[in-house]
Amino acid sequence: MECRLGCGACCIAPSISSPIPGMPQGKPAGERCIQLDDDNLCKLFGDPSRPKVCGDFVPCEDVCGSDNEQAMWLITELEHCT
Repeated sequence: MECRLGCGACCIAPSISSPIPGMPQGKPAGERCIQLDDDNLCKLFGDPSRPKVCGDFVPCEDVCGSDNEQAMWLITELEHCT
């Protein structure tokens, strides 16, 4: 599955414990990453300062669903389960 540009669910719904430029303590679940631009695109994409956890994320239907709304719901539910 290819990432849906402009979705941003993986940059909002989950908690990220790794430091992120501008968010040295990471980010809590449900909080928008500071590196997510107004078009829901990562400002650090391809940058070596991008957290490894972000670069390692592989979109799949089980996590991302069939649209952005479903992705937000699924990732939020997964976050609650962990």
